[in-house]
Amino acid sequence: MVFPHARIQLHIFEDRYREMVRFCEEFDVPFGIVLIRAGQENNPKPEPFLVGTTVRIEKIHRYPDGRMHLSAIGERRFRIRKLDESKPYLIGITEPLSETEPAMEPNRLDALSMRAIEAFKILIRGMIARPDFNVDVQVPEDIGAMSFVIANFLDLENPQKQHLLELTDAGERLATLIPLIEKQIIEADTGVYRRLQLDQVRDWISPN
Repeated sequence: MVFPHARIQLHIFEDRYREMVRFCEEFDVPFGIVLIRAGQENNPKPEPFLVGTTVRIEKIHRYPDGRMHLSAIGERRFRIRKLDESKPYLIGITEPLSETEPAMEPNRLDALSMRAIEAFKILIRGMIARPDFNVDVQVPEDIGAMSFVIANFLDLENPQKQHLLELTDAGERLATLIPLIEKQIIEADTGVYRRLQLDQVRDWISPN
């Protein structure tokens, strides 16, 4: 699965997905990524979760044998209303899943936002494998986009990711994220967590 605003690398080798990529190229449209709820992705009829993310292809590298390597970026969330199985790959009849107005008071939302950003910066700085670099961590100003950027970075189980993806209140998403960030700060300090290389986060940090 993938969050909005997140970049993803995909290796395409199955004929059905090559066909899907050709369709997206020809008509300049994104495709959807959803987490499988039951069954296996390569089964004829897997059962997907109903909320996923559209991704737009940015770059394609083609191999002589027909395989492809895609670079793509998450755009927006959708909810599946109906599945169309007429193609080799699943097609979803969908509707956009939009953010709702945060239920909490603006002051509390601002405080949560600042706490999440500061915790995220501490986590990133502690994980960069170059202690001689000063790192400026930049996040989107929009709270919803910021929450997805942070969620995409964290090392979470798929059910946790799906829960965050389905939340439509950015304040609730931030409140859910903060303890997860703080937990991973502790894990990074104790050496449990992975160390980052700069090329993993070059899109949103500025080393000095």
